[in-house]
Amino acid sequence: MDWDNLRYFLALARTGTLVNAARMLGVDHTTVSRRIQALEKQVGVPLFARESFGHRLTESGRQLLPHAEAMEAAFLSIENTALFAREGLSGLVRVGAPEGLGTCVLAAPLAGLAQQHPALVVDLLALPRQVQLSRREADIVISLERPTRDSVVVTKLSDYVLRLYGAQSYLARHKPIQTVQDLVGHTFISYVDDLLFSRQLQFLDNFFQPRQFGLRSTSIIAQYEAVRAGGGLAILPVFLGGRDASLQCLLPQEAHFQRTFWMSMPSEIRHLARVQAVWQFLCDVVRDPARGLLPIPQGERRAQ
Repeated sequence: MDWDNLRYFLALARTGTLVNAARMLGVDHTTVSRRIQALEKQVGVPLFARESFGHRLTESGRQLLPHAEAMEAAFLSIENTALFAREGLSGLVRVGAPEGLGTCVLAAPLAGLAQQHPALVVDLLALPRQVQLSRREADIVISLERPTRDSVVVTKLSDYVLRLYGAQSYLARHKPIQTVQDLVGHTFISYVDDLLFSRQLQFLDNFFQPRQFGLRSTSIIAQYEAVRAGGGLAILPVFLGGRDASLQCLLPQEAHFQRTFWMSMPSEIRHLARVQAVWQFLCDVVRDPARGLLPIPQGERRAQ
């Protein structure tokens, strides 16, 4: 399959019109139309529905989109390597990420990357809110929901799992927890409901309705520290709770929540060597099984 045709496909999928896609790619809109037609002929199905306001992906187009994005990421990685060899890395790249991922998974590796490239500066915005590409708050943003904004390069970074945890010190003061019903009367640590920055952080609604909260916080790090101190039970990412020997995983079958991290950047900066470098580095770090975003069954502690 012709990679150039896929570039045109991605541009039209992201912008929605031939004119905007042409502007993004620096070509005439008739070139975009011709490339899309060639790709549709190659795959044998329509990829876009032509409508009065522009072009909308068909079901076949939506199925092709993640594969095209994966090819784009691979191409950028190859291009990236060549650029580094010629030019090295220099300049500023600002990365926005959810607080827990940024603090506990990304901070140390990014510091190591900067040490390898003294002329490279990385700003890490590890915040308990969504960092906005549209406001130019960052060059690369990791989010809990897939961005829908036009002219943005998006990739699925990784799935991750959250489970219910309690400190050994807390659990020693209570009867064993073997069923969801056993959670009645327990103190919970959680988010402040009306300050949630993503609906993906709603875990308790369909699992268990606590009657008592020991602490509610906008910060997942604050929740983690409160659980470690024996303040109650909390749903935590396994990259936090699963690595702490003082915590015990409870009801792993029932309290199992999977979410996804998405990564995006503005299309107009995708060719910058420093941005490509950090983008690929983040992919490699987060997708490394050793980072613990997904649990390792044989290493997971179970409730007694």
